Amino acid sequence: MKKIKEVIVVEGKDDTKRIKLAVKADTLETRGSAISEETIEQIALLQETRGVIVFTDPDFSGEKIRKIITREVPGVKHAFLNKKDAAPQTKGSLGVEHASPAAIREALAHLYTEVTDGVPLVAREDLLRAGLMSGPEAKKRRALLGEFLKIGYTNGKQLYNRLNLFQITPEQLEEALVQVEHAMEENDSDR
Repeated sequence: MKKIKEVIVVEGKDDTKRIKLAVKADTLETRGSAISEETIEQIALLQETRGVIVFTDPDFSGEKIRKIITREVPGVKHAFLNKKDAAPQTKGSLGVEHASPAAIREALAHLYTEVTDGVPLVAREDLLRAGLMSGPEAKKRRALLGEFLKIGYTNGKQLYNRLNLFQITPEQLEEALVQVEHAMEENDSDR
């Protein structure tokens, strides 16, 4: 089993249990989206000493936690789960605790560090031309793009920011768009 040097920040104890089925790692639990000052201080210290990977649920609360940590502790790494990998077998909300060990290892194999002062590499016009910002299938295209780039799901407004925060190059975007087109064509032919 692979050992992770960095400390993985998750939302709760069920996430910790699931992470430990996939990899050998230490975790820190935020215990929800109302992150205390003490928890932020712990994350900052861990970032200085071992490094931190933020691995939250692919939902509103998870994104809120991710934004708070990124703002307060620059330079942390991010791992993203696709919504389908975080879906419960029956009822319930999306969560890391529902992901398979393979999905967790895949997410941890594609880490990103935000570059807050980075020069935008991808233009909004490129996203509009690619049908990612508006149109009948823009939401589906963004979901597929997030899967292929391993950056999670975004809405139209978030997409531009996330691509540029993680310094996705036009070439990486183009490669992922080829995969999106292929997946869209396969979906159409299955109907």
